[in-house]
Amino acid sequence: MLSPQTTQVAIIGAGPSGSIAAALLNKHNINCIILEKSTFPRFSIGESLLPACMESIKHAGMLNAVEDACFQFKDGAAFHCNGTFTSFDFTDKFTDGAGTTFQVQRGNFDKVLADCAKEQGVEIRYQHEITDVDVNAEKPLLSVLDENGTPYQIQADFILDASGFGRVLPKLLELEEPSCLPPRRAIFTHIKDNITDESYDRNKILVSVHPTNTQVWYWLIPFSNGTCSFGVVGEPEFFDAYSEDKVTALKQLAEEESNLKHLLNQAEYPNPCGEIMGYSANVSKLFDRNFALLGNAGEFLDPVFSSGVTIAMKSAELAANLLIKQFNQETVNWQQDYSDTLMKGVNAFRCYVEGWYEGTFQNVIFHENPNPKIKQMICAILAGYAWDESNPFVAEPERRLKVVAELCKPLN
Repeated sequence: MLSPQTTQVAIIGAGPSGSIAAALLNKHNINCIILEKSTFPRFSIGESLLPACMESIKHAGMLNAVEDACFQFKDGAAFHCNGTFTSFDFTDKFTDGAGTTFQVQRGNFDKVLADCAKEQGVEIRYQHEITDVDVNAEKPLLSVLDENGTPYQIQADFILDASGFGRVLPKLLELEEPSCLPPRRAIFTHIKDNITDESYDRNKILVSVHPTNTQVWYWLIPFSNGTCSFGVVGEPEFFDAYSEDKVTALKQLAEEESNLKHLLNQAEYPNPCGEIMGYSANVSKLFDRNFALLGNAGEFLDPVFSSGVTIAMKSAELAANLLIKQFNQETVNWQQDYSDTLMKGVNAFRCYVEGWYEGTFQNVIFHENPNPKIKQMICAILAGYAWDESNPFVAEPERRLKVVAELCKPLN
């Protein structure tokens, strides 16, 4: 085999975290190569962005391209449970920052970001698959197969794993650990929704709770072309009572939720269903002396509050900023300024995810008389601002949720 190719930073994956990290590094003349296993556009779930993402997109110089792509405008989140409706307007929140964002078909969205990174000078190698990694040497070495199946190696000063659910380094380095969240299953597809109800707000994701099982919930994410992402999440055994054909199962489940039955009574299901099982993930460490894990490659919670892309972009910014300092010979602290900082927001999100499934956070969300200031604080978290520790519901998520959930507990 030929001598290894060299780069300062090798990035595994051209999804949002990989493209944004590469663009930020490139602005500081740090050479990086993105190695992407697939071709773009390619399907991915995680279509409902949070406003906090927009700052990362702006910092990476990609805001104009995203705004020009005509994605579906998004200004909040709507919730429904057994006839009770509520919604959150992301412009009416505790934390300063963007209050609107987009709902996107990820194939197109991810390609927009990757194309921006490429236009800025980042090299992206599509259909290049990582087969092995050696991080024990002073400089880590990646073994790669190119699009023709030809092997080669890349030696980098540092590796960023932005491989998402592929979780390349966690698998190769045996870093995976069980999640503290119980296993759940999601089935989903893209539908032609044909919604005619004029009261339906396409500017918001709709999260609906199953009428008899509060552990089960639906997402409905409208796109700008008259289609929606539609999915159901529940414990794996819940789906045993439904058809093995996942499209049929989705239709059956839509019929059981009164509002979705009404909204989707003319929906068409032209696409096959996707499925993910046991998707929550954890790792023994988020970084080492010559690599770091970004986004879903490190930790994934649950899709209920659409936090995945936000966490991915936040991790990309944190890691890129540390690498810029590191390559400038400045002293950096990856534990404090990457792992600890990232996990502050992740753990805030985790608290509310757990509260959702326990029912306490559902009581808060559906409370008929919410305190406006508390609602603004919670709205900020739902908008992705889970790192703003001036927000009491970020600084002390467990204690604050416990107190407000007690106040919102149903009398019966």
